[in-house]
Amino acid sequence: MVLLRGGRTVYGQALGILMLDTAFPRPPGDVGNALTWPFPTQYRIVAGAHQQRIMGAEPDLTLLAPFLAAARDLEAHGVRAITTSCGFLSAFHQELAAAVSVPMLTSSLLQVPLASRLLRPDQTVAILTERPHLTDRHFAGVGWSPRDVPIVVASLPDDAVFPTVCIDNGLDADTSILEAEMVELARTTVREHPDVGALVLECTNFVPYSQAMRRAVNLPIYDLYTLVTHTYLATVGHDFTRG
Repeated sequence: MVLLRGGRTVYGQALGILMLDTAFPRPPGDVGNALTWPFPTQYRIVAGAHQQRIMGAEPDLTLLAPFLAAARDLEAHGVRAITTSCGFLSAFHQELAAAVSVPMLTSSLLQVPLASRLLRPDQTVAILTERPHLTDRHFAGVGWSPRDVPIVVASLPDDAVFPTVCIDNGLDADTSILEAEMVELARTTVREHPDVGALVLECTNFVPYSQAMRRAVNLPIYDLYTLVTHTYLATVGHDFTRG
């Protein structure tokens, strides 16, 4: 006998996603494109959570309450883990993680200590971001400090096209230009910091170009997709065929 248990309206969603309130295009690979994920997802858009209110050195604390409410709503609908659409939400990680009983994946920055531990002692981790606004608050939010984990932080140049799309809500984007900027950022970072042994992409919008960046620098690259799929295997798992 198989006993079914109710209590909700919908079932089978592996991942809940807290979305900023944006309008720019999101190709496959981006957190906001449902085709990115090889398992069912649920989205919650946090109204008024615009990029400029999150991506400064100090996030807008008035947004914490609606993010908490959206996270609790996703958990109530049965998701097995929750992530976000902006790595800068690492500043809210502790509060969000405390609000729910499922894994909270606010930012790919959670992977920095792991990436560092997998390297030689003389190597460092490069964090790639759109704009140079990351602070110790963002790192401390996900439980580590640059005093303990050797890092370099690299951002796009001031004249880059990428921020005009993904931060300024551009409605059209040439993916070849965006990919070229991502590849150049990775190459420049590795060239200027030859001790870099791995890269962590803070920005969730970089993920569609992760593979091109891996090919360009031949180094491990951690991003939101690697974080979420790792956690999916931890929470949902995989049934192996028995021989």
